[in-house]
Amino acid sequence: MKKYLKELYKRKDLLIYLVISGLKAQHRNTYLGYLWWILDPLLMGVVYYFLRVIIFGMKGDNIGAFLIIGLVAFKWFASVLSGSSRSISAKSGIITQVYMPKAIFPISTVFTQMANFIFSFVVIAGFLVFHRIVPTAYILWLPVIMVVNVLFLTAIGLILAYCAMMIRDIENVITHVNRIMRYGSPIIWEADRLPERYSFIMEYNPLAFLVISYRNILMYGEPPLLQALFITGVVSLAVIMYMFYFYDRNEHKLIRAI
Repeated sequence: MKKYLKELYKRKDLLIYLVISGLKAQHRNTYLGYLWWILDPLLMGVVYYFLRVIIFGMKGDNIGAFLIIGLVAFKWFASVLSGSSRSISAKSGIITQVYMPKAIFPISTVFTQMANFIFSFVVIAGFLVFHRIVPTAYILWLPVIMVVNVLFLTAIGLILAYCAMMIRDIENVITHVNRIMRYGSPIIWEADRLPERYSFIMEYNPLAFLVISYRNILMYGEPPLLQALFITGVVSLAVIMYMFYFYDRNEHKLIRAI
C-alpha cells in the first residue's frame, strides 16, 4: 500500500487537472456558465422554500439561511455519490492506455464538488446578511468540519467507484439513495422534529452531523457536534486507508471490467 500511496502522490498534478477539467465540464456550452455555481443553490432554496413554507406551512426563524445551508451541504454529498459511481468508467479510454492509480478518479470527484460547495458560500453569505446573522468565533471550526466532510465523502466515493464497476446496477440505485438521504436527513426540516422512536435516523447519520454542525457555527453561534465529527472522521480515514489497500490489490479487476 505504501507504493500505491507514493504513486498517488506522484500523480497530484493529474488530480489538479481532473478537478479543473471537471469544473469546466459542468457548465460547458451553457449561456450562464460559472454563474450556475451561484444560481443552482439559490434556485434549490426557492423550490424548497415554496414546498416547506407555502405548501406545508412549516415556517421557522431565518428559514432562508436554514434551507440554503442544508441544501448546499446535501448537494456536495449527492454530487459525489452520482459522480463517483461513474468516475472510473467515464475515464476508461485513459485507463486502458496509461497506468495510474484508479483511486484518483473518485478522489477528484470529491474535490471538484468541494469547489462547487465553496463557491456556494456566496449564496450562504447573502442569506446570512439578509437575515442579519453575524457568525461568532465558532465559524473558525469551518475548516475542521470541511476536512471531516472530505474524509467522509472520499470513503464513500472510493467504495462506490469500485462497486459500480463490478455491479453496473449501482448507478441506477444512486438516485434513490440520494432521495432517501435528502428526506431522511435534516436538510429541509429541523432535527428535533423526529419522534423518539425514529431518533436512530439522527444517531447513525454522518450527513446529519455535518449539516447540523454547519448550521451551528454559521447560524446559531454554537459549537459543532465535535464527538460525532471526530468519530466520523476517524472511521472515514480508516475506510480510506483500507480502500487504498483494496485498490492496490484489486485494480486489475477494474481493467477487466472496463
